[in-house]
Formats: sequence, structure tokens, C-alpha cells
Amino acid sequence: MDAMVLRQIGGPLVLETRPDPVPDPGEVRIRVEACALCRTDLHVIDGELPDLRLPIVPGHEIVGRVEASGAGVAGPAIGARVGVPWLGHTCGACAYCAAGRENLCDAAGFTGYTRDGGFATHVLAAAAFTIPLSETADPVATAPLLCAGLIGWRTLRMAGEAARIGLYGFGAAAHIVAQICRHQGRAVYAFTRPGDLKAQGFARDLGAAWAGDSGTSSPVALDAALIFAPDGALVPAALRAVRKGGSIVCGGIHMSDIPAFPYALLWGERRVLSVANLTREDARSFFALAPRVGIITRTRVFPLTQAEAAIAAHRSGIEGAAVLVP
Repeated sequence: MDAMVLRQIGGPLVLETRPDPVPDPGEVRIRVEACALCRTDLHVIDGELPDLRLPIVPGHEIVGRVEASGAGVAGPAIGARVGVPWLGHTCGACAYCAAGRENLCDAAGFTGYTRDGGFATHVLAAAAFTIPLSETADPVATAPLLCAGLIGWRTLRMAGEAARIGLYGFGAAAHIVAQICRHQGRAVYAFTRPGDLKAQGFARDLGAAWAGDSGTSSPVALDAALIFAPDGALVPAALRAVRKGGSIVCGGIHMSDIPAFPYALLWGERRVLSVANLTREDARSFFALAPRVGIITRTRVFPLTQAEAAIAAHRSGIEGAAVLVP
């Protein structure tokens, strides 16, 4: 197998040829068809997440076909198309797992962070944590759904029945959430990097009622704001935009420090929440909804060996998602 490997924090990804991995009991080996690049991959590469295992193969938005199974695997079947998300495994026994909150398991493992991911021709995954996908699914179009879609969906669900939604950071997750909101009859207000007219136009193309700079006041009082950009300064900005009783939901795994802000911004029963990882139930509900929404992902394809170019494109603010194809 070929893999793009991170050997040191901040360093380039290096192409390595390795023996094809052999699945342990409960695992499957998957031949990767496509793996999208997520902002979390940048946090891994930049050393912004704790306890990183090095060397590591990043990538956790994986679509591929099962090629081999370890002992005790009843499914998925050899040849089946599956997705591999960020949540790689959990203990299955702690209070969080027992309560259906496996995303909070202290013994969880994560694809492309604590176990090798999908910037490769092959990847091992715990069979029980793979996601069944349609045989007719387009691997490139589907790959961003495995994290941008799932985390976006979990973030939106935490906003409850909010009718007017502010999206801060209009990248891979937000462009999927915007389509779900339109399907559900919610109004979307998109806040982008200052001066990013291209992203603002993209948001309007996807049905946003308004799009503008993140430093601009919202034209309406929002019921909820979803923050996907890793900028802590957006929290007080979003609090200013949200009505009393509204929610701020931070959808990223990493964010810069939130600056001090007046208590008056929080007062009025406003809430600030965070999203941590995802659950398999999130995947089941999201992939049941996605065909009804007719989600169209904006993607740009890169060969596996051009992972560094894909990373550079993501850092510069690519519309939608970069996707690596072996």
C-alpha cells in the first residue's frame, strides 16, 4: 500500500510504500476510493490536538470497499462500499457509551489521529464503526459527508428548532448544513472571512437569505448560530447576533481562545455549547436524511501524492472540500 505519512508536527506528508495491513479480530481492511480533507486534519498536522501519535496517516472522511476481514467480523461483507468516519472505536462499557453518548467515551480512538487514516490506498477500520453506503454512491461526492456532513448535522441538531440560523465560516460543513436548512425551511445567514466575496456568493447560490463579513452585524436577530471556523473571537460576535434564549453551537474540535466579553451578551438565557466528535446514531440519521435533501457537495479532486497541494488549497479557503483519490 501507499500512504502519505506525517512524521513530525508541522512537517510535510511523506509518501511511503508499506505492506498491505492485515486486519486484527473485529477489523476490516478497506481499499480507499476517496478521502476528503477536513479542517481537523490541519489541526492534526499543526499539532493543535493533544497526545498525537506519530508517525500517523491523516484522513477520516473515507469511502472505500472492504477487501479483507479479521476474525469474528460478521459484516460488512467483502466488496461492500463503506464509510470510515472520525470515531474509530469506543470502549462500549463506560457510562457515556451505555447512555448512547459514545462520542464522549474517554477510551475512544479516532481515525487519522490515534489510528492511521485514509490518506492512503488502504486503511484498517473497526468493522462495527464503519458506515454502510449505497453501491451507487459517488465516492468523491460522498467523502465530505463522513465528517463535514456528520459534524454539521450534529451541530445543527443541537440548535433545536431554530428557524433563523447563522453559519460562521462557510466551508465544507457549512455548505452541507445550508442545504439541510433549506430543505427544512430554515433561513440561513452566512458569515465569512472579511472580504471573501466568493464564499458569500457560494452561500447565496445555496439559498442563504443573506451573506456578509463575520465582522458585520446580522441583519436579523438569529435564533441560533453555528460556528465552524476555529476562531474564538466569533463567539462574542455570534452572541451579539443571537436573540434572547438563543444558542451558539461551536462545531469544531479546536478553537482559539475565546476573548473576554460582557456578561450582558450571555444574559437573557443565551447558551454556548460545543460539539464533541459524533456517534453512530448521527451517521444513521444523517445518511437516512441525505438522499431526501439531495445534498450536492462541492469538491476539488487531488491525486493522493498531491496531498500537500490539497492542504494548501484548504488553508487558502477552498469552496467545499478537497478530496484525495488514490
